Amino acid sequence: MHTQQATIKTHELKLMLDRGDKFVLLDVRNHEEFERWRIEGRHPLEVKHVPYFLFVEDPDNAIQGLPKDRLIVAVCAKGGSSAWVVNEVLRPRGFQAANLEGGMLAWGSYYQVQELPESLSKLRIYQFDRLARGCLHHIIAYGSGLDQAIVIDPPRHTDKILEFIGQKNLKVRAIIDTHAHADHVSGAVKLSQITNAPYYLHPYDGIHPMDVLPATFAYEMLKDGMQFELNGAKLTVLHIPGHTLGNTALLLENPDRRYLFSGDSIFLKSIARPDLGGRAETWTTLHYKSLYTRLLTLPDDTIVLPGHYSRPQEARADGLFAATLAELKRTNADLQIYPESEFRNHILSSLPQFPPQYVDIKRVNLGLLTADADRIEELELGKNVCALATAYKI
Repeated sequence: MHTQQATIKTHELKLMLDRGDKFVLLDVRNHEEFERWRIEGRHPLEVKHVPYFLFVEDPDNAIQGLPKDRLIVAVCAKGGSSAWVVNEVLRPRGFQAANLEGGMLAWGSYYQVQELPESLSKLRIYQFDRLARGCLHHIIAYGSGLDQAIVIDPPRHTDKILEFIGQKNLKVRAIIDTHAHADHVSGAVKLSQITNAPYYLHPYDGIHPMDVLPATFAYEMLKDGMQFELNGAKLTVLHIPGHTLGNTALLLENPDRRYLFSGDSIFLKSIARPDLGGRAETWTTLHYKSLYTRLLTLPDDTIVLPGHYSRPQEARADGLFAATLAELKRTNADLQIYPESEFRNHILSSLPQFPPQYVDIKRVNLGLLTADADRIEELELGKNVCALATAYKI
């Protein structure tokens, strides 16, 4: 990084994090915002938290402890306060400092897109990683010309999807939400309207579990065993209630390889929580049966592609979030708890704090609540907490 550069962009910061560059991340947001949500990387990262108001009130004291022999990258909520700290306090005092352009707002809408190297000649799988939230979204490209696509769990930033399918000259044939999301606003309905591709959702998730009100939009119903033909491969719907009543996974099979888009069921570390519908005890029983009689009985060489991750260190060396079922049976401790009584006790004692905003996010996703961009940003603030508490332990 050139020390004369006063700003860096999100993709530049991601490269620095991936390389393990030695720099200091200076977060100038208030204490509550910093504790709730911060930038992370796969390598150890030195973070300093000095609230903005301290730089305003006593800048000479605020800079104590900041190094002059390394680059300092400053970040705030939207990029304005940290830019002031960089340009009015740090750089005039001889610090190597740069501001993250757009702040945490820009970081929260940044996606990294990678192709699975395991993809076949007439099949491509692309993983969209929303780094700030630990959300994963997928596109399957298929057909003789690799010009057809199925979009799985699209994010609300549909411009990212539309830009990608435009670059690849893809025609979207189906849009699937593996379940009604509670941690982030889905882009499925909007993407369906733009592309004219049908939107699929399991009907059990077409009703808000707490309000008991149906979705306000039309959708095609996912059913257990339903199949999508992909020119020699098939995508099969597996109804696996537990995280939600309508929770599904998607099994992609061709003659020599299998992929499981596990949505919110099996993660690389831990498993999905069953309490976001307010019925933890009842749904825990369903969760156990879905995991142990349906998903864990799949062939061990099945490549699992989850809908979320909890920490960036879960990625493979190539940056993708994927593992074989055999690997997860060995390394994911939450997949090794049985009989059902022990599983139930473990689940109910490992539930993270319930995020109240998740109730409204699900309302937005079912068309029961209208929210503007600022409100949605507020609802989505922070990382997803869709897994058990074991996923967040270092």
